[in-house]
Amino acid sequence: MTEQTRDPRQVVEVLSEALPYIQRFSGKTVVVKYGGNAMTEDPLIDSFARDMVLMKEVGINPVVVHGGGPQIGELLEKLNIESRFVNGMRVTDAETMDVVEMVLGGLVNKGIVNLINQCGGKAIGLTGKDGAQIRARQLKVEHQSPEMTAPEIIDIGHVGEVEHISTDLIEMLASRDFIPVIAPIGVDAEGRSFNINADLVAGKVAEALDAEKLMLLTNVAGLMNADGEVLTGLSTAQVDAMIADGTIHGGMLPKIRCALESVKGGVASAHIIDGRVPHATLLEIFTNAGVGTLITNAGDEPHDD
Repeated sequence: MTEQTRDPRQVVEVLSEALPYIQRFSGKTVVVKYGGNAMTEDPLIDSFARDMVLMKEVGINPVVVHGGGPQIGELLEKLNIESRFVNGMRVTDAETMDVVEMVLGGLVNKGIVNLINQCGGKAIGLTGKDGAQIRARQLKVEHQSPEMTAPEIIDIGHVGEVEHISTDLIEMLASRDFIPVIAPIGVDAEGRSFNINADLVAGKVAEALDAEKLMLLTNVAGLMNADGEVLTGLSTAQVDAMIADGTIHGGMLPKIRCALESVKGGVASAHIIDGRVPHATLLEIFTNAGVGTLITNAGDEPHDD
């Protein structure tokens, strides 16, 4: 339905349905991990930028943490630098880290900032090195095969994990009506840069900010059961049980663990949402149905949290 043919009554109904959620979440912080299809398909890119601006306009404080793995891979290929992976993580030597910083902190970050600003927002791009807001340490990767008596520690270079999040800069920007857009690059005490998984950074930022919501955009409809049905409202206890019995496994497991840890760390709710759906973040926040999996500490929490 086009703008010219949309029934004005439908518009009013949508706004009316959103009102209780706007009132409930005004003044709250929502951390959004942006990546996947939502970052590479033009209609989804535009809808995401508009969503962030609208959230800010109605009094919600969005904080964006973005990925950029495909873009890093493309530039490495152009530069004839081989990409190697261990347990799904990119081996990052000093040369590769330079490319990571160039892509995440420059090309991707400033592109997102520009899109939000074009939609009428005020976005500011940061990396975790700005204000030393993401203190990192090198990630230790263990590998053990059946014939080994002890695990082998594999050095994958400048790949890190979060040691500490400083929120002063983020909070200052949010209080002045800016939308922080953060590239997941951290720094250690010696000033060395580290590439960190964007989901993990988003979860730790949400914890540090005492966020109302953590929203992880992904390329699937959400967490599904054995029948292919999306599981909506889950408690942390239910998720723990599903991890223990193997229901949650494979590529979804790290993302679910990230969401689970953030809720256990004080975030009110975490959402695994389908970034392939236009305006997915608004649908999850402002409608009864939502578009993904919700995790909270309350076992009887409804999906429209």
